[in-house]
Amino acid sequence: MNILVEETRAGVVDNVHLGHIAVVNADGKVLYHYGDPNYMTYGRSALKPMQAIPIIETGAADHFQFEDADLAIFCASHSGEERHRSRVRAILKQIGKDEHDLECGVMAPISKTSNEELIRSGQKADPVCNCCSGVHAGMLATAVYLGEDTHGYVHKDHPVQRRVAQAVANVVGLPVTEIHTGLDGCDIPTYYLPLKHLAWGFARLAQPKGLDESQQNAIVRIVEAMDKRPDMVTEKNIYSAKLIRAFEGRILAKEGAKGVFCLFDRERELGVAVKIADGGAEPIPAVVNEILRQLDIGTNGPLDELTSYDRESIKNIPGHVVGYMEPRFSLSQTSRGV
Repeated sequence: MNILVEETRAGVVDNVHLGHIAVVNADGKVLYHYGDPNYMTYGRSALKPMQAIPIIETGAADHFQFEDADLAIFCASHSGEERHRSRVRAILKQIGKDEHDLECGVMAPISKTSNEELIRSGQKADPVCNCCSGVHAGMLATAVYLGEDTHGYVHKDHPVQRRVAQAVANVVGLPVTEIHTGLDGCDIPTYYLPLKHLAWGFARLAQPKGLDESQQNAIVRIVEAMDKRPDMVTEKNIYSAKLIRAFEGRILAKEGAKGVFCLFDRERELGVAVKIADGGAEPIPAVVNEILRQLDIGTNGPLDELTSYDRESIKNIPGHVVGYMEPRFSLSQTSRGV
């Protein structure tokens, strides 16, 4: 079994989380792994920085004069706070659309505080509150700019999604015809990838080697926007946001649903992809902290700000510590290509 984390309670093992890790450089070399680097998984929302590439490549970003905050929210799994909702509404107004044109579905804001504020104000949740409304607004922008039918822009055979699929395929280093697709929670296609290709894609976000100039330029702009406006990408108090702040732009991270977590290290031009086999997100902070420690990334300071996740405590309903999340893996070194 590929045990990543043990949950202990009163000094004994109560539960285990299995999973897989791939660490790949920008040239496509698998440098380290745990478990199976070929493990297949849907990339889910971790792919959003790649899915945003056509917004720039088509010329839509320049045409609509999108700012860094806009580009950042196109990559977001935002928490539905007022700043997120108002930014998405401004983008929709800019492209001549409104919330009724979003095909991501209605969900309440992830932020408990924002959801309670919405309820107290007598407002109802709408598609803008959906954590994926940013990427949907960006996709709509490309269709509007190119004069395409915006209805059904989520369908995999729509020109919008064909462009997105090709962009993702290019960055992860696979032919688009070889990538199986499914539907994500927000109704756009998501891509079923070997973990090592997901990691390679993130390494290329750090250093876009082997991609054409247009894609390289788009990636640079997207990464810079995420770096400058992390407040648009995710909720400020979750692990990925704290990780980005601690490393001051050296590392950018993006989580996906069902136990997917990816990051890249600009300094060493590495991409890391993690998949928790049971789909749970709880073990991810302890796992990622341990990966960085084993790779000697941030051990001279930044990781000191995240030590509470090294052996993260498990609390019961009254708030008492009843156990811990404890990493139980060692990365294996390899040098094979993707």
